[in-house]
Amino acid sequence: MSPGPAADLRFGYGTNGLADLRLDDALGLLADLGYDGVGLTLDHMHLDPLAPDLAARTRRVAQRLDALGLGVTVETGARYVLDPRRKHGPSLLDEDPEDRARRVDLLLRAVRVAADLGAHAVHCFSGITPPGTDRDTAWKRLAESLVPVLEAATASGVPLAVEPEPGHLLATLADFHHLRRTLGDPADLGLTLDIGHCQCLEPLPPAECVRAAAPWLRHVQIEDMRRGVHEHLPFGDGEIDFPPVLAALAATGYQGLTVVELPRHSHAGPHHAGLSLPYLRRAATTAPRTDEPPAPAPPAPEHPVTPEGSTR
Repeated sequence: MSPGPAADLRFGYGTNGLADLRLDDALGLLADLGYDGVGLTLDHMHLDPLAPDLAARTRRVAQRLDALGLGVTVETGARYVLDPRRKHGPSLLDEDPEDRARRVDLLLRAVRVAADLGAHAVHCFSGITPPGTDRDTAWKRLAESLVPVLEAATASGVPLAVEPEPGHLLATLADFHHLRRTLGDPADLGLTLDIGHCQCLEPLPPAECVRAAAPWLRHVQIEDMRRGVHEHLPFGDGEIDFPPVLAALAATGYQGLTVVELPRHSHAGPHHAGLSLPYLRRAATTAPRTDEPPAPAPPAPEHPVTPEGSTR
């Protein structure tokens, strides 16, 4: 079988799905399995962004990545890295400006780490709108909080890649464009596209989402998922037809990593990492021509996706 149009895509695996491994062991595992890179979530067990000597520890990780030939993107979705009691808290939307500043500081640290690692992007998301906060206020807080992060990203030459996350203020591609317009369309504001999230709640099917997102695409996460249910699933356990998605991604000219995102399967992370890459490579090899008619859009979810449905 001749290689498909997506055969040159670069695949990685997220360390949030290898949380039971030391970072050095996780990187070695991914290199041994044949991955092209890693989605590095800054967390207490993997390059803790709040512990002392961050710059020195980052240099050691950079040397390890280079020795293994792994590319990297920096992700900031650690559940409890800032607050041991609040998942993903504090966020950029919190009422307390000091709390928002703590999240901004984490993102600024992530930008510095990404620059030192030679990462192709820094990932972030908005957070859930706090109870009692109207949407206009939430959007204002988000935009204002991201200004210094974007300035740092521009100075470092590492694009910021905001992820639409089900249940968050910024949940869809349309929400990303609202933020982009609010901020004046800055060049270094890019998009993290999670393929599963497209299946979960976008009006377009995943391959069409990829095409629509192409001009702003800076980072890609991938896993299987079902319509209307925000649950990250191993490949084959959900509803996504991956060859057309990978063909669409290849057609955009995207050069970054496509990172497997299975945080709830970390207890069996090496097992799922071993299965995921062959699955994606088979799907890439059989990817169809991109001029074939697109698949019909899936029906809208019967019920809105809520924060409680999030399994990140």
